[in-house]
Amino acid sequence: MKKYIIGVLLLATQYFYAGVERDTLYPNFRQYTYEFEDFCDACGCSASGGSMGFSSMLDQNFVGVRYMYQSYSSREGIFNNSPWIDENFNTIQAWARVPVFRNFQVSALVPYHLNNRTPSTGKQTIDGIGDITVLGMYTVYQTKTDTVAYKHTLQAGVGVKAPTGEYNGSNNGSVNPSFQLGTGSWDYMLAAEYILKKGNYGFNTMLNYTFKTENNQNYQFGNQFNYGGTLFYMIKGQKLVTVPQVGVAGEVYASNRQYGENVPDTKGDIFFAKAGVEAGMGKFSLGVNAMVPVNQNLTGGKVEANYRLAINLNYSL
Repeated sequence: MKKYIIGVLLLATQYFYAGVERDTLYPNFRQYTYEFEDFCDACGCSASGGSMGFSSMLDQNFVGVRYMYQSYSSREGIFNNSPWIDENFNTIQAWARVPVFRNFQVSALVPYHLNNRTPSTGKQTIDGIGDITVLGMYTVYQTKTDTVAYKHTLQAGVGVKAPTGEYNGSNNGSVNPSFQLGTGSWDYMLAAEYILKKGNYGFNTMLNYTFKTENNQNYQFGNQFNYGGTLFYMIKGQKLVTVPQVGVAGEVYASNRQYGENVPDTKGDIFFAKAGVEAGMGKFSLGVNAMVPVNQNLTGGKVEANYRLAINLNYSL
């Protein structure tokens, strides 16, 4: 599967560099909607995107495909001397951001997961469609004139995650209850994003909160708070636009609940450093983003996030 994904990306990159030039080179770069930190990952299920974001670096409106990889280590047992095992979460995701009416856009994510781990009993794998997420964002304020030095954009919105991915309650007996295709519940989100730009420089900050409900097996993943900030710089070539970025991101999880009671060692928090770059030519853009933990406390120290990686290929609408 990984060889197939890499082959598709290489082929797409050839089309990217041979793309037909737009009538005007940068029509879709007049507004930047940088990463909404996605929802529900290290403690509360990997079903919605690995905190790799809800938006393209370059294109305001687009359709595309994204591959995400998350690496975890978790203790096989409940004791301090229990052995560590590897857990690998792979996601292939169709995603899009489309305008609905003036100042309002809708983003959608449709993930397919291929997850595996290696306990002493033998390799375990699960695969299938994950939970589909839809988020609507409204532009509350945007600087109207190009003559000012600093330009501001403020967006706010709400979203919903549908329980389209399979939830298997037997996996909750493991140290990492996130080894699932979905949460099995309808979950709801509030989100806000602020962007400040001056010339080719910019700063993005975001906040979002996810309310998670109880599924039909009486299990409820903990509510989640995400935050982040990103510095970016736009480099304009004759035909190619490149946007490198660096930043930080954090996630805070409440305890999971079962039959109305808190499940021990399921709350936690994690703080990431992140870096990435996206390049656009014609109607295509190609991006790479990586996140590494700086500090973390997940499930009482029994689960550790190693790193996250995402590669996306988009077509501008």
